Amino acid sequence: MIKIENLNFSYKNNSDENENVEYTAALNDLDLSINKGEFVAILGHNGSGKSTLAKLLNGQIFPTSGDILICGMNTKDDKKIWEIREKCSMVFQNPDNQMVATTVENEVAFGPENLQIKNPELRQRVDEAIKLVGMQDYIKKSPSELSGGQKQRVSIAGVIAMLSDCIIFDEPTAMLDPKGRADVMNIIHDLNKKYKKTVVHITHYMEEAALADRIIVLNKGKKALEGSAREVFSNVKEMKDLGLTVPQVTEIAYELEKEGYNFDKLPLNIEEFLELVWKLN
Repeated sequence: MIKIENLNFSYKNNSDENENVEYTAALNDLDLSINKGEFVAILGHNGSGKSTLAKLLNGQIFPTSGDILICGMNTKDDKKIWEIREKCSMVFQNPDNQMVATTVENEVAFGPENLQIKNPELRQRVDEAIKLVGMQDYIKKSPSELSGGQKQRVSIAGVIAMLSDCIIFDEPTAMLDPKGRADVMNIIHDLNKKYKKTVVHITHYMEEAALADRIIVLNKGKKALEGSAREVFSNVKEMKDLGLTVPQVTEIAYELEKEGYNFDKLPLNIEEFLELVWKLN
């Protein structure tokens, strides 16, 4: 689905052509693959290269060197860029940055219309996408009247209507309250498990990352850790050294182990934690 080989990307620090151009490296010799239908979470502190990677995957910016292949198509190929964006869509942190239409249904239709999709297929795509995210009662509403969580659901409906095989979520819950976060994560989970969409989820919420099939941790533009949620979050010290946390229950169990308690495994959620504590009695 996605293959990244020897990827490097640097930002230009100055724009004056008369000055010596200086660059800041954001990604360094990155190699990774994401399989079709996989749910991958990307973690890293600010400046680790997470959002840069998301933009590169969606063809918004292009590698300084190396290659990104989306369904076999190279993002450097200008002739394929719109097809790549159709295959691998993106949902941003701030939904307001994606809103362009005056009603919810027109907003959801915007992407497919740009792909030259016509009625009745367009109408069917829009209706099905809106239903999937539970926004049927709001189709005539202006996006400006919606809550942050509702706006994010509309943004997700927009990429669903494009029939993307892969969806990149760039911190989609960062600006939401707990209920909004839960609603969006439920939709992301369903898109992956029920509808077999490939999900790349960039987040700073460890409990969200724990839901993924695989976690990739970036540090200074390089891959620092990779594995299942349990494999990555069991490296509590390494995560702390990288300036990151682990799920709260994992942290509590880790501290209890230092006090002499023995667990078969470190828990990832409250259910696992309670089960482990019960076994101690």
